Amino acid sequence: MVDVTFWGVRGSTPCPCEANARYGGNTACVSIEAEDHDPVILDLGTGLRFFGENYSERNAEPLHALALVTHLHWDHVQGLPFFTPLHRLESRLEVRGRSEDGTLEDAFEGFMRPPYFPVRADELGGTIEFVDVADCDFTWGRARVAVRDVPHGGATNGYRVEIDGVSIAYISDHQEPIDGGPVPEPVIELCRDADVVIHDAQYEPHEFAVKATWGHCTVGFAVRVAAEAGARQLVLFHHDPSHGDEVVDRLLREATEAAAGTSLERVVAAYEGLTLRMEPGALPAASPTALAG
Repeated sequence: MVDVTFWGVRGSTPCPCEANARYGGNTACVSIEAEDHDPVILDLGTGLRFFGENYSERNAEPLHALALVTHLHWDHVQGLPFFTPLHRLESRLEVRGRSEDGTLEDAFEGFMRPPYFPVRADELGGTIEFVDVADCDFTWGRARVAVRDVPHGGATNGYRVEIDGVSIAYISDHQEPIDGGPVPEPVIELCRDADVVIHDAQYEPHEFAVKATWGHCTVGFAVRVAAEAGARQLVLFHHDPSHGDEVVDRLLREATEAAAGTSLERVVAAYEGLTLRMEPGALPAASPTALAG
């Protein structure tokens, strides 16, 4: 059994408020947990704080985890200082990703320091190891990870994690072709026949019309990507800060209608606390997870 849990589902900036209370307002963070295997974390947005508190409540032992960072925009990294398991000396976090200017470690050292933030990464207590990855494949325990380039507006990775017979594709930020051109082959490769595709779904068509170069895509394009790749389930992710619960509800209905007749058996809109319980060959079952804090 593999649990994929969503701790932060919002794009661009944290925005918790009454209007998005059901879906949540924390930024990108997803965990992948399997029995007798260390966690894999997808992005380090503000949702990371909730994963850390939940993990600490469930586990007495120190954390050892792999974090796959898509890119270095604030909404994908600003949760790291608030990740409480790293306050223990015995904990270890391996952060893999890329920077377009210098190394990944250089980047974190650049923005996690005074005057921008009072605590540096090496002052958190636990050990953090930064590893630069791009367009490669590697194994980590039982997990096989594929890393491919995704168009976004800066150096950006997409990931595919295969573990215990299930496959999860994670494309958090994706620039839709302005001219309606083809889906980039590296993205199709990550998503091909995946059990779950977690994909950027930030804009409605009228929003994309005025933000076409901002590095994101429409909900309809997210459906197109997953369907062309032959995926089984699509999770709409990276919701726009201006989209309250009712807007996301409507976009989910529209996406579900657009997916009819394709490979997609289900479309889900990510919300904080959603857990997909995955077994090989079975459509993931969705259940809520209690958030700590």
